[in-house]
Amino acid sequence: MRWWKVLGVAGIAGVAATGVLIAKDERRRRAYEPHEIRERLHARHAEAVETAAELEAGPDLDDAPR
Repeated sequence: MRWWKVLGVAGIAGVAATGVLIAKDERRRRAYEPHEIRERLHARHAEAVETAAELEAGPDLDDAPR
């Protein structure tokens, strides 16, 4: 078998494998119920707000080693 045929077969296999992974990810994403997605988004938002508040407050200098 010539090298370009092997390369072509490898390319086709790579495209097929990528398609399988994308389809699997899409099925996993669609498996969530709307209320589950909403809960996850609210939790991520609360975590982001908390992190932003901590960053705005700056370091706690009372706990710094001396």
